[in-house]
Amino acid sequence: MTLRDRVYDLLARLSRTSGFERVLISLAALTLSMIVGTGLILFAGLLAECSSPAMRLFGLSFCYDPLAVFDKLFLGAFGDPINPAFKPLQGEFASIIRPGFDPLNGQLATTLSETTILIFAGVAVAIAFRAGIFNIGAQGQLVVGALATALALLPIAPHVTGALGTLLLLIVGLLVGALAGGAFAAIPGALLAYFEANEVITTIMLNFVATSTALYLVANHFKDPESFANQTVALPDHALFPSVIFEPRDDFSILALFFGIAMLLGIWYLLNHTAIGYDIRTSGIQPDAAEYGGVNAERTILTGMTLSGALAGIGGAVYVLMMLGNFQVGVPDYGFDGITVSILAGNNPLGVGFAGLLFGVLKSGSVVVDVGTDVPPQLVGVLRGLIILFVAMPEFFRMIGKRVVPADRREPRGEQE
Repeated sequence: MTLRDRVYDLLARLSRTSGFERVLISLAALTLSMIVGTGLILFAGLLAECSSPAMRLFGLSFCYDPLAVFDKLFLGAFGDPINPAFKPLQGEFASIIRPGFDPLNGQLATTLSETTILIFAGVAVAIAFRAGIFNIGAQGQLVVGALATALALLPIAPHVTGALGTLLLLIVGLLVGALAGGAFAAIPGALLAYFEANEVITTIMLNFVATSTALYLVANHFKDPESFANQTVALPDHALFPSVIFEPRDDFSILALFFGIAMLLGIWYLLNHTAIGYDIRTSGIQPDAAEYGGVNAERTILTGMTLSGALAGIGGAVYVLMMLGNFQVGVPDYGFDGITVSILAGNNPLGVGFAGLLFGVLKSGSVVVDVGTDVPPQLVGVLRGLIILFVAMPEFFRMIGKRVVPADRREPRGEQE
């Protein structure tokens, strides 16, 4: 058997793993990443200089404690609920939950707010992947959607008030975000469908166009005159998502998260139970066969890219209406993070929710590690990237396997005979 055959067999085996097996693989990858991360933390702690070492092992002093780092990284994202006095291995069985722990704490709100935005960014990239398109421009579409939402609501908000006004403004804001993001994504979609322009190149370039245009418009035409930062005037509170059970200062609304989950269910239904979803799925799996079967390839590419951009644009609208309250230049890289979230989820809209939560935990927990330990932020970034890399790689190779390995070879040996 040649090396190529061995690689094909490995990819074929990965491509036919069940959902349960993929969960086990992800858990194993997460465990392996933590083992490797522990080695990195110990090595960095051995080289660092500190007045009092965090731990001693085999006669060596280490400045950083890996257990404390991973505790802050994962549990810190939820507000550190475990009682430090609970030490069952040492025979101390105090209450597991820390006394005074607030389940609606600000750190949990930060984790969930990051998760909410990543849900929209992740499903935007996922639906493009399912159509066989690599939409690397979700960041630009998110920026355009966020800017358009803020600019559209500023003149309307003073004229409507009350709960009905909030509902109206949220609907208008989300629709404007979707239309702006969708229209912006339709440009590379049309260039790919009718002129065969590479979507990776066009969407990368349009990311720069979006951020540069937003900077110009805000700095020269829509800047808040009372602020030194490049940002628009703040929207009134009644134009934003109500905080409901969390504090307004937490910049998170459970309603926005529920809206994101409902959107994931809607996209899953669209992909699996509608004619448009069938066209998108078949075009992504076998474009030539789909076209031979009557699917309009150009229209499907344009539809898939526009829908992807609309979802990213809604993510931008939620970013403004839940987290910021206005538009500020320098939007975090949610669109690029959405690519990783989509790969982690295997481009499954339902999996995007779990992948978004994992990513939200890592982003929020990294801040807790930065604040609560002496570990350098660069090392925290390496640990976060390491976990994402280990967990995403099996799914990434599974996607490659489904694309490059012939369908008959992906079947189990027994079914081929």
